[in-house]
This record gives sequence, structure tokens and C-alpha cells, in this order.
Amino acid sequence: MANSDNKGVARLLKAAQFSWQGFRAAYKHEEAFKQEVLILLIAVPLALWLGDDGVEKALMIGSLLLLLIVELLNSAIESAIDRIGTERHELSGRAKDMGSAAVLLATINAILVWFLMLS
Repeated sequence: MANSDNKGVARLLKAAQFSWQGFRAAYKHEEAFKQEVLILLIAVPLALWLGDDGVEKALMIGSLLLLLIVELLNSAIESAIDRIGTERHELSGRAKDMGSAAVLLATINAILVWFLMLS
């Protein structure tokens, strides 16, 4: 039988606690995440001011949130691989490179969205 503590609001609060721990860990240990949070804090007010309508504002802010999401996933991949071992392995390198490529694509996406919205 399932644990009754893992239902309803209690489950949501526990999930929120784990999420908050993830944000704190990323901010503490990942310089790129810190930089992207700073960009977000500056860019969200700009998007709200510069966007002509709700769709433009949502695209501008959403592109930056997507970048943070991808950065979190990339950091999780890197942490899991580093936990497994420090020796070089082709598959570990490939996974880290793919995570990095995803961050690059998310960055290009954000730049393109902002460029198109502001041009």
C-alpha cells in the first residue's frame, strides 16, 4: 500500500522542496546557471516593457526560461556522470557534449527570439 504522506498537498509540498533544493544547488555550484539567472532578472522587466503584446512578452521570457531549464538538465547530466567516475569514457564525453550542445541551441533560440521581437 502506498504511503499516505505522498498524496495530495503533502506530495506537492515535498516536490516543491526538492525543486527548491535543485535550484539552490545549481545556483551554488554552476557558474553558467548563476549568469543565466542574472540575465533573466534583467531581461524579464525588459521583456515586459519592450514586448508589444502578451505573445511577444511570453516568447521573450519563455525563451529565457527554456535556457534555464536546459541548463539545469545539462548540469544534472554532468553531475550524474561525474558521480559515476572521473575516468575518461567516450560515452560520458558524448553525453556531456550533447548536454552542452542543447544549452547552445537554447541560447541561440533565446537570442533569435529577442532579435526577432525587437527588430
